[in-house]
Amino acid sequence: MKIILIIIPVISFIFAIINGKMGEMSSSILEKSGEAVELVISICGIMCFWCGLMKVAEKSGLLEKMSKLLSKPISLLFTGIKKGGKAAGLITMNIAANILGLGNASTPLGIAAMKAVAEEEGTGEYASDNMIMLAVLNTASLQIIPATAAALRSANGVEKPMDILPCVWIVTVYSAFIAVFSAKMLGRLYRKRRY
Repeated sequence: MKIILIIIPVISFIFAIINGKMGEMSSSILEKSGEAVELVISICGIMCFWCGLMKVAEKSGLLEKMSKLLSKPISLLFTGIKKGGKAAGLITMNIAANILGLGNASTPLGIAAMKAVAEEEGTGEYASDNMIMLAVLNTASLQIIPATAAALRSANGVEKPMDILPCVWIVTVYSAFIAVFSAKMLGRLYRKRRY
């Protein structure tokens, strides 16, 4: 990845020299850098609001209730994880944060859940099926409220940033289903070939 991040600007620089567009390239870099800072600042406020809301949900017990609601599907997806254990709780909280569209807020929960699963299973340096399933569910990111996407749309001047909800629901359910199905099938295939 580092190589790609070096090659792209170098190629752009070379083509700007060849085509005599160094002036446009310089002004574009300055202009877009300023826009990036503005975007980050505008998103920061919205993300702080949603992260604060998540903290309120956690303190009020809403996340715990959501964890209980999700405990059955979690036990089906993550075989061998202790019910009511630390790993199961962190996995549930991570998935709950993703469902609420708090991708940035759910990252620390995902890392803690991954560590807890590794400790519980004692997998060593290899990823277990449960660790792969957690990574897959995080990547698919099943969402009800796409807070980050709405924040980006709002920062870019969209009047109704939440009008994407039906599309988000369809896409996230579809991607989560395909991801879980693929992880389960590939796990079975790997075990068959191994034994």
